[in-house]
Amino acid sequence: MRTVRFVNGDRMPLLGLGTWKASPGEVWAAVREAIRLGYRHIDCASVYANEPEVGAAIGAAIAAGEVRREELWITSKLWCNAHGQANVEPALRRTLADLQLEWLDLYLVHWPVPIKPGVAFPASAADLLPPESVPLADTWAGMEAVLELGLTRHIGVSNLSSHKLQDLLTSAHQRPEVNQVERHPLLQQPQLLADCAAAGVHITAYSPLGSGDRPAALKGSDEPVLLENPVIAAIAAEHGCSPAQVLIAWQLQGGVSTIPKSVSPARLRENLAAADLQLTPADLERIAGLNQHRRLVDGSFWLLEGGPWTLQRLWDEG
Repeated sequence: MRTVRFVNGDRMPLLGLGTWKASPGEVWAAVREAIRLGYRHIDCASVYANEPEVGAAIGAAIAAGEVRREELWITSKLWCNAHGQANVEPALRRTLADLQLEWLDLYLVHWPVPIKPGVAFPASAADLLPPESVPLADTWAGMEAVLELGLTRHIGVSNLSSHKLQDLLTSAHQRPEVNQVERHPLLQQPQLLADCAAAGVHITAYSPLGSGDRPAALKGSDEPVLLENPVIAAIAAEHGCSPAQVLIAWQLQGGVSTIPKSVSPARLRENLAAADLQLTPADLERIAGLNQHRRLVDGSFWLLEGGPWTLQRLWDEG
């Protein structure tokens, strides 16, 4: 498995298992099977509401002697209701307790959107905090503090635009090492990749298969189905593989880590085997032509009447 090497020598496998939308009751078996198959990178988040079950599966695999903790790369994320310097450590300690771990390998700020403590998800603008009242720099200071405490080995961000990343770098003592963002052939984000590379920030791609199983409320009326894209399907047929494997291999060949979610043992094996697929330069050129800058998880759920957020303010585009 290819890895990305960080400054301290730690290596993160480029291919991991995503757990967003993996329901309690099925995620335990998925994580156990993934570890048996050879996955060593598990991506989690407190807001996914399944970390206790993920942690139980990791603990069971370690207890069974299938893997050592040091061989695993476990990522989690700070939810929006725990922004602010003083709130980061308690939130991370809750995640560690849920995951039954002493430390994380990577902890990310999930979104640059602060919401009121105690609110799981905003129902109205009153649940949102003005961004100016809880600057991302303050939250980042809390992230740097948990890094110093050894509660996580690396820290990073998620869903951050180039503009917000550059702004954060002006005050950060420790730069973010990862920016986890939506990326797939319809949203290739070449400028963000270039800006992150210049800043020494690795990109992890979420929703690499198009996240077709996400809630209907997050889908548009003209929703494209990435796994049915004719160009991807044609490349898959030429290689005798699945469209999902083409999409995963495309990320890995570009040096981008990615975290496709599955709870199916067959698909877990298929996704892992994508690491061995080698796309040709012609394949890559055809895929490059698919870019539409089309977000499938566009953040519109943060746009509440009377609230501070617009899509332009969230993504700094247009």
